[in-house]
Amino acid sequence: MIRPKILKNGDGVALIAPSTPPEMPHLVDFAVDFAKSLGFRPILGESARATYGYLAGDDDLRADDVNWAFENPEIAGIFCLRGGYGIQRILDKIDFEKAAANPKPFFGYSDVTALHTAFNQKCGFITYHTPMLATPGFVRADGYTLDKFARQMFGTGTGELRNPESFNWDFLVGGTAIGRLCGGNLAILASSLGTDFEIDTRGKILFIEEVEEEPYKVDRMLNQLRLAGKFADCAGVVFGDFADCLAKDPDKSLEIPEIIANLELTVPTMTGFRCGHCYPTASLPMGAFARLSSAANKFEVLE
Repeated sequence: MIRPKILKNGDGVALIAPSTPPEMPHLVDFAVDFAKSLGFRPILGESARATYGYLAGDDDLRADDVNWAFENPEIAGIFCLRGGYGIQRILDKIDFEKAAANPKPFFGYSDVTALHTAFNQKCGFITYHTPMLATPGFVRADGYTLDKFARQMFGTGTGELRNPESFNWDFLVGGTAIGRLCGGNLAILASSLGTDFEIDTRGKILFIEEVEEEPYKVDRMLNQLRLAGKFADCAGVVFGDFADCLAKDPDKSLEIPEIIANLELTVPTMTGFRCGHCYPTASLPMGAFARLSSAANKFEVLE
């Protein structure tokens, strides 16, 4: 697994929207200004300001932006502006041979999970599960979030991962697990099953987060992964944030912790890691070697 070169002052970086367009035009301007504040030269892809229904341009335009960003020698890193929906529509239009020949730091999360999985598995390079620059939440990002994001942009991203103060994690299942990080958004992971882009969890540490899905839907998707053998195959599991995953009728619903417990996982399993559609949020190098240890109460990136 290749770790792309870290970014440095003066690097050109692509700002693209491979899924849904940013909610408001001024958020693209904010993303440009933020990239400049880090010493980068932001280069907007056509998708950054395009719209096509709920998509940031049609499928060819968005796929072309991804391919352009990897092919263009002026671009050292690639930032996705927003998640939403749309990447699964363009996966078969991505030139993965070109991406593999030009590995670059690639940042985003949520719907971008589909590209993290594809680049990790098909191209063999590490990518970064991080906030996206043109979102309302990131405009108000806190110090913890910005620090963890910067560690992935300007460093190796190795070392101990910690929750922000006042947020605790728990080990639902104890033990030690070592493996490459994989995963991301639950809905995207579940919808990958049966395709050429299916998540491969064998011997890996599987990270899962979700947003605005009712508990019964979370239950269904987690059990879809269970029945597909994804929990049995993995070395360990890290459950991140499940933001606003609330039932319309709480009196007739299970809660997320109950649903996770009902999976009866047997591998080391952590719950409550502060990462996902939340602030503050951690950032993760997807594809990097990591270790979970309940005895040491640690989650760390090894290399």
